[in-house]
Amino acid sequence: MTNRIEEQVIEQVRNNTDIVDVISEYVQLTKRGRNYFGLCPFHGEQTPSFSVTQEKQIFHCFGCGAGGNVITFLMDIENLSFQDAVSKLGSRIGLTIEESSSNNSEVKAPISKEVSIMKKAHEFASDYFHHLLLHTEEGENALNYLEERGFSAQLIEKYKIGWSLPNWDALTTLLERKGMDLQEIEKTGLIIRKENELKYFDRFRGRIMFPVFDETGQVIAFSGRILEKNENEAKYLNSPESPIFQKSQVLYNLDKARLEIRKQRNVVVFEGFLDVIAASKAGIENGVATMGTALTSQHITKLNRLTSNVTLCYDGDKAGMEAAKRAANSLQAQNIQTEVAIIPDAMDPDDYIKNYGEEAFQTKIIEKPHSYLSFMMIVSKRDKNFNNENDTLQYIQEILEILSERNSSVERDLYIRQLSQETNVSEEAIYQHLRKLQGKKAKQFKNEQSDPLPTQQVMTKKKRTISADERAERILLSHMLHNAQVIDIARNSSGEQCFIRDAYEAAYVRLTGYYEDYPDGDYQRFLEVLNDAELRKIVMEAALSERDPDHETEEVMDCLRHIRKYRIEQQIERKLQEAKEAEKMADMAKALKLAQEAIQLRKSLATFV
Repeated sequence: MTNRIEEQVIEQVRNNTDIVDVISEYVQLTKRGRNYFGLCPFHGEQTPSFSVTQEKQIFHCFGCGAGGNVITFLMDIENLSFQDAVSKLGSRIGLTIEESSSNNSEVKAPISKEVSIMKKAHEFASDYFHHLLLHTEEGENALNYLEERGFSAQLIEKYKIGWSLPNWDALTTLLERKGMDLQEIEKTGLIIRKENELKYFDRFRGRIMFPVFDETGQVIAFSGRILEKNENEAKYLNSPESPIFQKSQVLYNLDKARLEIRKQRNVVVFEGFLDVIAASKAGIENGVATMGTALTSQHITKLNRLTSNVTLCYDGDKAGMEAAKRAANSLQAQNIQTEVAIIPDAMDPDDYIKNYGEEAFQTKIIEKPHSYLSFMMIVSKRDKNFNNENDTLQYIQEILEILSERNSSVERDLYIRQLSQETNVSEEAIYQHLRKLQGKKAKQFKNEQSDPLPTQQVMTKKKRTISADERAERILLSHMLHNAQVIDIARNSSGEQCFIRDAYEAAYVRLTGYYEDYPDGDYQRFLEVLNDAELRKIVMEAALSERDPDHETEEVMDCLRHIRKYRIEQQIERKLQEAKEAEKMADMAKALKLAQEAIQLRKSLATFV
């Protein structure tokens, strides 16, 4: 068992770190009244229910129940041990805290053995590929190729680019020597099992290797590019989806771009990971990319937690423009401010930078994006002939459909004027068509509102209500969290088991042990020693629940009475059920005995009135 971090050091870290500053690096927060609100990073939601209280230096989600202080937030969001979280926060205020293996109270949040093995294998593979590229003769050709393509040493280091040997089993052999479970690693696609044999070979051979990192900076996949053209091989080979890599959830470079996104209050979304690297050469550090998939709702949720302003920068060809259109519509549906940086002449970011330079890419493309409506007009105009009446009407209809959903009169005037100039249709006629369209939609909306759908009540999001007995448990635990002496009152009144539900009892047992080690401790310090996120939720809910400290003893005794009454009611129910079972088995003596016991228990309930 290793030495724990001294209490005064923990206190120094906590007191000198502002929870709003730390959480703002992961969640976009907006101040409302005395608190800050944002989208919870621990569960998907569209309406902000995640609250941060600067005065108390705590956070709490009213949706999923997650809560705690700045240390537990970092533990949960980055899956860190308590000691690692304190160390990371300490570095922010200039404190160096030695890291060491954790004891029982300082272990990482639960992570499956399977996932741990997979991530460990990918980290090892990434280090191995990176070493081959930079420090071996076998990697020289690949390194020269990258340098000719404008990849600096800093860029190669930043993205941990590597090289895989052309050998069939170079990586597989090393993984086996390290004692790793090849059957588990195969599930990630890092290695492949030979057909009808219990032997494995490398998926990536003779390729420049680009690691894919998750939000915390851990390697979870790879993309490998061939060095020389080969008609029999794909130019790029990517890791398949696995327990640690789901394309719909991964945004390349989010781990590195997060702080810059928060700083600039904007994120640039590219079509591919190489576009991100090319943009990085041009000084654009707030770029991310999807991994071979369209922008998903999970991607948008991640982005929306950091910023409400998104710039799309996809390839300038027809396919890229269509992909940008779909992405822009998805972002607009979530009320995210969307702009589109259009690259001319069907080029991609790398092509543009090679032709016009890094400065031009930043100043003429990224810093001068088109508004959502302007972009939609550009896309809608493609392949349309305004000498053709049907094309003209279709174009006007498509743009008015978008305008009818927007409230800005300035925007409406601007784009209707532009529509009129482009199509030679009068502004008055276009306005008249817009009013008809808005009237039609208003009528449709009114009909939908007046239609009492039976499912509407079910669909309405409601805050979870708790039963009277659980409320009694929550209030009792709340008093225990704020006053250690309440534990003695409860124990003398109820014996060892004070709670009904296992989760509350587990929190109570841990709290009892905590007060033995920290007689003067508070609930925030208790949250930090809990390694179970679900227990932390229960403790946080209890700590924030309303209680009456001025009438503590009376309220505690009332809670205990309610819990004892509930237990007796449960006993009565069980005995009556057992009596019915005894009757079915024709054991009338046992049935009678159980029924009499139930009657006696019911009489004892009179004392609770």
